[in-house]
Amino acid sequence: MFKNPKFVLWVEEYLFYPHTLSHKLLSYALLPISFLYCAITLFKRYRGKKKRLSFGIPIVSVGNLTLGGNGKTPFCITLAQQYDNVAVILRGYGRKSHGMLVVSDRGQMMCDAMASGDEAMLYAKALPEATVIVSEDRVDAIRLAKKKGAKLIFLDDGFSKSHIAKIDILMKPNPEPVNSFCLPSGPYREPRFLYQKADLIITEGVDFFRRVEVVAPTRKMLLVTAISKPSRLDAYLPDNVIGKVAFPDHYMYTEKELETLMYEHQATSILTTQKDAVKMATFDLPLSILKLDIDIFPETLTKINALLAPKR
Repeated sequence: MFKNPKFVLWVEEYLFYPHTLSHKLLSYALLPISFLYCAITLFKRYRGKKKRLSFGIPIVSVGNLTLGGNGKTPFCITLAQQYDNVAVILRGYGRKSHGMLVVSDRGQMMCDAMASGDEAMLYAKALPEATVIVSEDRVDAIRLAKKKGAKLIFLDDGFSKSHIAKIDILMKPNPEPVNSFCLPSGPYREPRFLYQKADLIITEGVDFFRRVEVVAPTRKMLLVTAISKPSRLDAYLPDNVIGKVAFPDHYMYTEKELETLMYEHQATSILTTQKDAVKMATFDLPLSILKLDIDIFPETLTKINALLAPKR
């Protein structure tokens, strides 16, 4: 764990907003690997398009070209709430299980957060009428969702799955990264020019906005989180946050380590995100929650419905 989040923040700055000489030297030194990485991803995309599969059901992918932290999951939750007979499919990063797993079936929970991963459990709790499935193989998961009666499928982070016929929505960070290189020289998982392959590009402040409130605040709150780019929470933190602890993305906490952190900081509660909170639900600890709500602009919903109309 990173009790001092300086390393996490250094990596974030290096990838997204390099400003020191060491950042820039490392980025340029790794460019040969980045070029190879880009070549591999473009080849996989080309090969996938040659074998594209259609499933006779509308499929919407909500993803991003950069590493996580753009509000993809809460946006997808809010979007899925607009429709009936929905299934959400995702890989389930950070989970302790393998293979395909039904996390929830129209409100019936089928596993815990350890098995599902944090994002899948957040979907399951936020979408009680939906079916949530985690699987490394999205094709098998889509077929299972159809068998279970889904009429509309959302793929969390499915842009790279070029072998699946779908509507691609890409989230563009606001502000965009200064560094436009692919990994490991920069934050892009696929080349930036692939934005032109999206059916719709959405940006915070243009297509949606977020509202954040602290639920169950206490006098001395310790921020504990395991999300990508934890510094993005700073704008929403109240003045009585007495410390910050950043863990690697999707980290699975133990109750004992959180108890120790509270004792070390003399905190009256743990302040954490909704995504983190699903992994603390069984802990006997005082939790304060950074509750995030997304409001999608009507014009953006109209665009999405126009994309869906020919496929329904």
